[in-house]
Amino acid sequence: MKITDLNPNEYDPLYEKYINQLSKNVSLRESFEQGKENITAFFNSIPKDKVDHRYAPEKWSIKEVLQHLIDTERIVMHRAFRIARNDMTPLASFDHIAYIEPSLASKKSMPQLIEEYEVTRLFSLSLLDSLRDADLCRIGIASLHPLSARACAFHTTGHEIWHQEVIIDRYL
Repeated sequence: MKITDLNPNEYDPLYEKYINQLSKNVSLRESFEQGKENITAFFNSIPKDKVDHRYAPEKWSIKEVLQHLIDTERIVMHRAFRIARNDMTPLASFDHIAYIEPSLASKKSMPQLIEEYEVTRLFSLSLLDSLRDADLCRIGIASLHPLSARACAFHTTGHEIWHQEVIIDRYL
């Protein structure tokens, strides 16, 4: 399944900026495998003296951005799972900002966060392997908008690319 299979009516327009980060030739599974390698290498390359850096007082640190990627992947892939299994219960939004403080990301080491990311990504890959294309094409409701399981998955990998670019542009 390629990103070119995805239709704009399968997701909230707010997802567009993340989905557009992905190569038009990438398959869903490839985007997760490449993302795992890329994000792991990227965060491992950040000097230790930069991981707690904030480019403005009210902005997240680099470690908190990585925690945000982990938390978002968990939630969005949970949505993908429920939609793929034909659960038509409307799924609520989540306040991603409220998740950072109780995550204690600032108290975690970068190796701990990277391990947490890798474990989360392995779960997501396992989930994708368990779903058929027809499952991934199912559409449910999340945050009051139609959302397909595959749009959830493509959003996940595009979202991390978008945040990586923010870190490069504003933190490093």
